Amino acid sequence: MNGSVTSVQSVHSPQRRMEEDETVKSTASKTYVRHGFDDDYASDAYMSMLAEIFYIYLDDKRHDTAGNPKRSSADGPPEWRMKDRQRTVSAAIVVCLNLGVDPPDVIKTDPCSRLEAWVDPQTISDSKKATEQIGKQLQMQYEVLSMRTRYKQSLDPNVEDIKRFCIGLRRGAKEERILFHYNGHGVPRPTASGEIWVFNRGYTQYIPVSLYDLQSWLGSPCIYVWDCHSAGNIVSNFKRFVQQRIKEDADAQAPNGVTSAASGNGNAYLDCIQLAACRADETLPMHPDLPADLFTSCLTSPIEIAVRWFVMKSPLAYGKKIKDLQIPGRITDRRTPLGELNWIFTAITDTIAWTLLPRDLFKKLFRQDLMVAALFRNFLLADRIMRVNSCHPVSDPPLPPTHSHPMWDAWDLAVDQCLTQLPALAAGQEYRHSQFFEEQLTAFEVWLRYNARSDNPPVQLPVVLQVLLSQVHRLRALILLSKFLDLGPWAVYSALSIGIFPYVLKLLQSPAKELKPVLVFIWARIMSVDHQSIQHELLKDNGYAYFIQILLPFEGFAVNNVNVHDHRAMCSFIIALFCHGFKQGQRVSMGADLLRVLVVYAAEPDSPLLRQWSCLCISQLWFDYLEGKWLGMKERVPQSLIVLLEDPVPEVRTACTVALTAFLGNGDADHISQDFKDVECELANAVLKLTDDASGIVRREAVVFFSRFVVQYQGQILVAAFATLEQEAAAVSQMNLNTSSNPATGTVFAAVWEAVLTFAEDPFTEVRDFARDVVDHVLFEMGQSPLGPRMEQLKRTMLQGAESKKQLPSVSNLIPSSESHHHAAGSPAPQSPAMAPLTPTASSTIQNAIAADRAASSPLNSLKRSVSKYLFGDNEPSGTAAQKTDSSVTTVPFGTGTIPVTPRYTSRAAGSRAQLPLKSGFFAWSTEFFQEPQMVPAEADCTGSQRYTERLWRKTRNERIISESVLQRDEAVKGKWDHSLGVLSNKTQPQKLVFAQFEPHLAVADDRDGVSIWNWAENKRLSRFCNANPAGTRITDVKYLNEDDVPMLLTASSEGCVRIYRHYESRQDVQLVSAWRALSGVGLQASSPVAVDWQQSRGTLLVGGPTRVVKVWDAPREMCMASIPARSSAPVTALTSDQVAGHMFVAGFADGALRLFDRRVDSRDAMVKIWKLSRGIRHSDKVLNVCMQRGGHRELVSGSADGVISTWDIRTDTPLRSWIAHTNGMKAMDVHEHAPVLVTGSQLVRTWDFDGHMTSVNKNHPGYMTLPNRVTSVNALSFHPHRLVMASNNVNDGTVMLRSCSGFLKSDF
Repeated sequence: MNGSVTSVQSVHSPQRRMEEDETVKSTASKTYVRHGFDDDYASDAYMSMLAEIFYIYLDDKRHDTAGNPKRSSADGPPEWRMKDRQRTVSAAIVVCLNLGVDPPDVIKTDPCSRLEAWVDPQTISDSKKATEQIGKQLQMQYEVLSMRTRYKQSLDPNVEDIKRFCIGLRRGAKEERILFHYNGHGVPRPTASGEIWVFNRGYTQYIPVSLYDLQSWLGSPCIYVWDCHSAGNIVSNFKRFVQQRIKEDADAQAPNGVTSAASGNGNAYLDCIQLAACRADETLPMHPDLPADLFTSCLTSPIEIAVRWFVMKSPLAYGKKIKDLQIPGRITDRRTPLGELNWIFTAITDTIAWTLLPRDLFKKLFRQDLMVAALFRNFLLADRIMRVNSCHPVSDPPLPPTHSHPMWDAWDLAVDQCLTQLPALAAGQEYRHSQFFEEQLTAFEVWLRYNARSDNPPVQLPVVLQVLLSQVHRLRALILLSKFLDLGPWAVYSALSIGIFPYVLKLLQSPAKELKPVLVFIWARIMSVDHQSIQHELLKDNGYAYFIQILLPFEGFAVNNVNVHDHRAMCSFIIALFCHGFKQGQRVSMGADLLRVLVVYAAEPDSPLLRQWSCLCISQLWFDYLEGKWLGMKERVPQSLIVLLEDPVPEVRTACTVALTAFLGNGDADHISQDFKDVECELANAVLKLTDDASGIVRREAVVFFSRFVVQYQGQILVAAFATLEQEAAAVSQMNLNTSSNPATGTVFAAVWEAVLTFAEDPFTEVRDFARDVVDHVLFEMGQSPLGPRMEQLKRTMLQGAESKKQLPSVSNLIPSSESHHHAAGSPAPQSPAMAPLTPTASSTIQNAIAADRAASSPLNSLKRSVSKYLFGDNEPSGTAAQKTDSSVTTVPFGTGTIPVTPRYTSRAAGSRAQLPLKSGFFAWSTEFFQEPQMVPAEADCTGSQRYTERLWRKTRNERIISESVLQRDEAVKGKWDHSLGVLSNKTQPQKLVFAQFEPHLAVADDRDGVSIWNWAENKRLSRFCNANPAGTRITDVKYLNEDDVPMLLTASSEGCVRIYRHYESRQDVQLVSAWRALSGVGLQASSPVAVDWQQSRGTLLVGGPTRVVKVWDAPREMCMASIPARSSAPVTALTSDQVAGHMFVAGFADGALRLFDRRVDSRDAMVKIWKLSRGIRHSDKVLNVCMQRGGHRELVSGSADGVISTWDIRTDTPLRSWIAHTNGMKAMDVHEHAPVLVTGSQLVRTWDFDGHMTSVNKNHPGYMTLPNRVTSVNALSFHPHRLVMASNNVNDGTVMLRSCSGFLKSDF
């Protein structure tokens, strides 16, 4: 295979290995192999290559999806950005201690805890100063959490003070959040009715304050911290008052729905957050070694209290008393012990919250507000510590239990490792940093290696986020993060929801070269899932320049980067999405340097991905951006891209077409310069060549290009369309209308209109529907234009001609476009008439760019489809029913049954009118590449995966079938082929019978457009579908592709089209993978012979017919690689080739000649031998079949309609043997792929060996559809490629008979 072909996949070929092993054995035993192939088979290297390497074709993503993007979810992508981000701008620290006086409902232990905000009131003689010191210290602790918050203290307040205090805070905070911290250790417990306590002015009484009033004073949003006994009472009553407010608001609304002035906004209080120290029936802990405000200490100084509590419960002695333990360092410096512990604590609490909380709740509490996030991290610690002391902290919104999370063990280890170093640090030794982050990264790496296919994110993800803050571990963390993001969109959204975006945005300012490749990869993944919400961020911080600088030649990657092309493709992808629908992005990105370098990358031969995204990036740079188009035209960028229309990769050809489409204007042709018009016409002329492309996505994009061109030059296109309509009227009325004066004749506009009409008869569903939308639009606009009256005259002329002929004027065999061609997928197709093709009239200079003599896809034929509905409506003249063939038992009309459609395709609703220009989905589809895993092997290569197991099972089954058949091949010429295996009632007249190699499938193609798939081993029909070839044509050949794995079915029909189907055996899942016009100018006659031969070893399809050429189509490239002159005026009727090397092929012709071609030489000299005459016996009639065996002795056998059978060796000029198999003519012939036997059919079915000896003779029993006393003759014959099984049927009979060799025991089918 060509090394540049990247769209194939290697698999083992047990079939090839077994066959060639057999050949080698036969060679060793002095037997022969024809055609001089012995030398090749004697080569161990050649045999090893054949046994181990095989290819699967048409299995890429573009075939699985037909280039259509995924349907967007109704709910849209997951929301990860905090659009309602808030700040806690003010904080009220309310301390009610009244030191020296204990509240009456609390009995303290002796000894008991005394510390408030780490201050011992007994060490300060003045209680007022002690209270002030506590308030000051508490404020300092809060300032560690948030320096930007404005703090105000209210120490031992009365009711008036607290009211004035709260109202003033809300006035200053406006709509932002307020923190309200309440320490009620010196007042009674909150009441069950919802009141907290403060003092009177003389501190002689406790005065209650209703929570309802407090809500009114503070408003919303707020976060409340309740540190007092029975704090759960406050939480429950607070929520009760909120519901009361909501009910009052509902009652205050007037009957007409208008809100009265007395109503408020009770729903706003639902956003309030509460943290309470204990439940309603609990008392705060009083352990003397713990502070009295243990809950507050956990919230505001978590490291100190966590270390103290760890030492208290540890059996180890750390050399100091608990109260003397001090962790050295600053909490903001991660290089010090205290800073590192705080860093680890943040990572651990984030991880606990991430794994236990719902995603929405996690975002609200841990990402929306820095103060709220800090308090809730520390609340997790409070939940752990206070539970040990018989207290259960309460929160609203409530959190699940977090005290037993396994990550707390990692925290205890980190604290222990820090404490054990305190003596060494006191002695002046250097601090040894914790291994926590390295160990967590290792755990993350292990998860990626063994658990990556799970959809549950790893618990270490928040830790990786924290590690990005460290320069030491940053590169490793980014590499692991990129591997995680590679798992798919769910992984990207998980990382974004955890808060990764600000970090990677900040890293774009880093000059480190080693970070560039991994950052580019990460940003490509992020942009692929949600680029719209990121565009403004990249613009604001000039982040886009990071990727443009990488693209420019003077900016290099790290020295050891080996994937430079892939990373440049990612940069092009990022810039393309940055500019997609974003004018500001186009403005800042567009530049001559960038355009020039993208043109250079678009010609990079070693990277199809870079070529594709260079084109797509250019398309987004100048789409609907006039300044960008001017710059592109100045740099001659469009002309530079034209060469890519012949790129070997279909995705690149499509991307180039997208870029050229984006360059076109959108109906502004009257406002642009002549230079612009010249370039646009030049591009249209270049895109015309894509009408012969084999890729459906390329042709579909060409139709999108033409739709935009039609809008841009609508007037000129209407004139060209009118000229074609005049030709149609002239053909119907048989009048000579002067059309040579039409100004569109010989112009690019006429050629474009001809191409659109050609596409309107395309076999690929989407191409056909898109083109018909364009035709409908043009006809509609023509009726609304000044040409409308003349169009009415042509209508009357065509009606008169139709009535005179008793048929619809020139109605094509396809479906009327305006309504019925958008039938639902899988539904029966409407019935269509058959009409003779007309010869197109167009400029010869432009026609050469399209194709000459395209009779089957005549532009006039395509116009008939829309004319029939647009002009005549429901008044269609009679005579449009599908034609019936008198010689056929088939009564099913053309178009009956399910017509397979392309994957992901959704047809436009019936009756709706398409809007031009058409919209392309290729750009969105291309972005999906960066959402798919690239670093992990494909599922089929992963041991134990379902796809791997299925492939392994198929490999074993295939080897078993081959090994069984090898032992039975000698019986083929010894036994009698009279053992009946069953009769299949196909209902319609079979025309082609083809067995699959390994699947128990028999494909039966009838004489119209029906394909039935049978399980011949069980005599059961699996499916039937419509091939959708036009009425009056038929299916002429059937082949299987990729038979070593999951086979596909290929059909060729007499109008020159080839269609390939996936899941052909399933009624519901059958899909059209690819379809194209393999031969042009064939016509719509059922008698037109179109023969094909598929070479699996090379991925090549040979197609011949009445066109005097044999076309060679390459499956990976989806292009015609050669048009080999047939050197005969007679049509090609049969093709066969060497299935191993694939260099030689033989064509049989209607005049009885055989020609040998060698693909290794120039196409003009490819015919190396011609066989016409033999000594005494000649093929005087058309060649029915010519077959070269895949295995066995590689015999080459031909059979003609006059009954002559010949065997050949390509090295000789005369047949090895010739004999007459049937004196009264022969109807069918087939050769077994491996056994030395062939079968012929006329009125009798005869089997022969290759020496011309008849080994058996049988008669096909007439089926129930055959008339009595009517002489029957064979219509079709087929051998199974491996089994000794044969299928046959008769003319005018819809049944298929299955036989096996009588010497062959049917043991296991």
